[in-house]
Amino acid sequence: MTTTTTPTGAAKGRAPVRGNSWPTEIRALLVATFLVRALGYSYPFLPYHLDELQLSTTAIGKTLMVFGAGWLGGSVLWGWLADRVGRRTALATAMALAAVVLPLLAQSSTLSTVTTAAFVAGIVYDAPRPVVTAAIADRYRDDASRASINAARNFVVNTAAAAAGASGGLLADRIGIPALLWANAAACAACAVIAFTLVSPASATPPVARATQREALRDRRLWLLLLTSLAALTACAAMFSSLPLLMARAGLSAADYGWAQTANAAAVLLLSPYLNRWMSRRAGRDRPMTGMLALSALILGTSMASAAYATSVPGFSLAAALAVPGEIIAFIAAGDVLARISPPGSHGLYAGIWGTTLAGAVVLAPTLASWSLEHGGPALNAATTLTAGVLGAALCWPLAASVRRMQATAIPAR
Repeated sequence: MTTTTTPTGAAKGRAPVRGNSWPTEIRALLVATFLVRALGYSYPFLPYHLDELQLSTTAIGKTLMVFGAGWLGGSVLWGWLADRVGRRTALATAMALAAVVLPLLAQSSTLSTVTTAAFVAGIVYDAPRPVVTAAIADRYRDDASRASINAARNFVVNTAAAAAGASGGLLADRIGIPALLWANAAACAACAVIAFTLVSPASATPPVARATQREALRDRRLWLLLLTSLAALTACAAMFSSLPLLMARAGLSAADYGWAQTANAAAVLLLSPYLNRWMSRRAGRDRPMTGMLALSALILGTSMASAAYATSVPGFSLAAALAVPGEIIAFIAAGDVLARISPPGSHGLYAGIWGTTLAGAVVLAPTLASWSLEHGGPALNAATTLTAGVLGAALCWPLAASVRRMQATAIPAR
């Protein structure tokens, strides 16, 4: 697809926008993001909920796949709607739907109703991501400010996810998993209210000719970014797929796995402020952050591959902590590249399509982990995880060349 765009690096040298100067809309979206993630129990605790319903292992696996299919399709849907009907309407609608379907998922007892509810829950699960991405791209054209806000959002998401894991684990036995799903629904309802009252009804950018889904899927740059991100995030998702399997093979318990997750969360809290400032400074340059994206893929691949050779809780915890720099850099760098290649008026669509890499990694990582451990043990698991990281880094080379050509031929918007 050939689309002329304004080079986003034009504002080189401009200082990043700080939190106290962000518009109310942006701050509201960050608060809403934290809320739905900090109480986002539906995905991490869904397998336990299905097990309590005494479903077979096959039925549980199929239901989780249905949830993943909904997640993949929903990411594209809400990104597309964010461009068509506005950020406020898209987000408020998605969160209102989540507030209705999650209680149904909590109270369903038959396989057919659970599967249907899980599919719809998957559709709305990650809806805020493409909408918020598009809203940030609307507000800030200079790379440093956009990277600064995206870094803050990444910190919010990671902190909230850690809070969800910790609080959910403590509350599950006390109040039950259905109650956690109800709490998730309440958070989504609150997010819908925030979106409806504090987010502007229309995009901050004037109406322009938007790219269609067909045009987006013909964009070579987008495909390269998708493949790069899928490879890097597959290595990242080993944290939740191969890591627990490796720890189980080493004779360690679920509580021991919790310590590894705690080490990961602690590293996020410790490193995020420093890495976020560093990445924001780098974003002010004219060059796309493809090199940083390649670095993140290598860090994720090597750190999670090293887990295959760990034998103790400290060893696994170290591998989990070492992956954090790669995770932080990956999301910020991918967001920078995505903003550069998205045509005006199509930030939501492109963000939604990119969001499918998250769902894809969630499906691919456990499949890769189980296959490699079954056929070759930890050594093959390390090799496949490292290969995913190296592949992601290698794909950044043609991606960088493609983005540079786009910037060299771009026509400034009038």
